[in-house]
Amino acid sequence: MAGTTKTTSYEGFSAEERAAMRDHAQELKSAGRRASQAEKAAEAEQSVLAKIAEMRDSDRIMAERLHAVITANAPALAPKLWYGMPAYALDGKVVCFFQSAEKFKARYATLGFSDLARLDEGPMWAAGFALTEVTPEVEARVGALVKQAVS
Repeated sequence: MAGTTKTTSYEGFSAEERAAMRDHAQELKSAGRRASQAEKAAEAEQSVLAKIAEMRDSDRIMAERLHAVITANAPALAPKLWYGMPAYALDGKVVCFFQSAEKFKARYATLGFSDLARLDEGPMWAAGFALTEVTPEVEARVGALVKQAVS
């Protein structure tokens, strides 16, 4: 009909987005209860490893390899959960994170970098990478990226 416009209704956040926000709220609560820095770091790493262990096989395998590569190549980055995802932070601020494909029902996992990562290459650079598997070549590239990110 002439003169009519199609209206769409906003249905709010998806169930996956709401779950990620609940995860983040719980992470903040847990962080407030911990005592020493050493205890915080140990509990944060255990939380990351537990979250990785919960993932379905393909995501879990990638997350385990990325965790090993990131911690080996950028020891200044501390593992922590961020919106229910394994993340790696410098001075408490997330530099990079792994988003499983299952988290938001995507066809691939993502290795993402925040604006704190020093990946600048001219006026445009990648801040996220789609992953379907972690090969030796991917491990080498991720190692180089995280080194550059914290340089």
